[in-house]
Amino acid sequence: MVLRARASVPGRQVGCAVHGEYKVPGGKLVVVDVDVVEDRLSRVRLSGDFFLEPDEALEDINRALQGAGVDAGSETLARLIERELSSDVRMVGFGPEAVAIAVRRAVSRATGWRDHQWRLIRDEPQSPLNHMALDEVLGEEVAAGRRSPTLRFWEWSAPSVIIGSFQSVGNEVDAEGAREHGVEVVRRITGGGAMFVEPGNTITYSLYAPSSLVAGMSFADSYAFLDDWVLDMLGELGLNVWYQPLNDITSDGGKIGGAAQKRVASGAVVHHVTMSYDVDVDKLERVLRVGEEKVSDKGVSSSGKRVDPLRRQTGMARQSIIDTLVEGFRRRYGLVDDEVTVAEARRMRELIEAKFATSEWTHRVP
Repeated sequence: MVLRARASVPGRQVGCAVHGEYKVPGGKLVVVDVDVVEDRLSRVRLSGDFFLEPDEALEDINRALQGAGVDAGSETLARLIERELSSDVRMVGFGPEAVAIAVRRAVSRATGWRDHQWRLIRDEPQSPLNHMALDEVLGEEVAAGRRSPTLRFWEWSAPSVIIGSFQSVGNEVDAEGAREHGVEVVRRITGGGAMFVEPGNTITYSLYAPSSLVAGMSFADSYAFLDDWVLDMLGELGLNVWYQPLNDITSDGGKIGGAAQKRVASGAVVHHVTMSYDVDVDKLERVLRVGEEKVSDKGVSSSGKRVDPLRRQTGMARQSIIDTLVEGFRRRYGLVDDEVTVAEARRMRELIEAKFATSEWTHRVP
């Protein structure tokens, strides 16, 4: 998918032509070309590989958007389209919301996947603290323009419970069980629920991208958008998978994994996903406090039946699945092999000492 503005005007927009594209996760491509005149949408042209009946509805959608303000949100734009369309219109593979997102991305001067030169990091196993700090460091580097957008696959050197930025340690972790099994407890910079990981039992990756990649999207829309490539690749492996809002990757058998996200104030998005390859349910239930109200967050029930790991579903070796994901991304958007720089590693160590290894951070919500 390519998305770019053909012209950009700083400040208020007087007159320019913009072009936007939005690939509906699991659906069709929506393309919008629009002229912007005095902060209003003018001469809107919708196209794409979607299905629409009757043919006349295409011009109805274009007309509905004519004159809308460039600051109008996606919900407002979608309502304008809905009001214009008669009850007999059929939109297949897209909807008013998708058209609205494409418009917002166009006027926001959003970028597409292929507008960037993506880097790939596949390091040796790292400690849980290293991974926590690297997420912050690489997000900051992309935001500052010192690093190209990057895809990083994580390898764990030790078992860990990773709690969300706003979770209570006491509510989520059984301290005695964690000590018994040598499980380190760390806190990440993103929200969401606690995860239990062991070396070789999960597939975890992070995307570090400029904010322009998700410009014009709500947080909810950006989750599915950033993981659509993974769902495509899992589908190629024969799995029936879909995105369960807000942030779960789910299959016929149950939850496979979950995503979390952090917007860096200086201009980047950190988006990471952990998928279960295998799971020791007994150990998981010993180190996490899994009550009835938390079943959906943890991906398990008391009998451990809700998790449906990729090992069972695919019969493939873990590294083979990762290789498949990497090559799928490379095919779609391009990838150049890379590594963490000396300066980034130094900054990682500084952040571990000053933040991630401190009790003030780990227990900031006791």
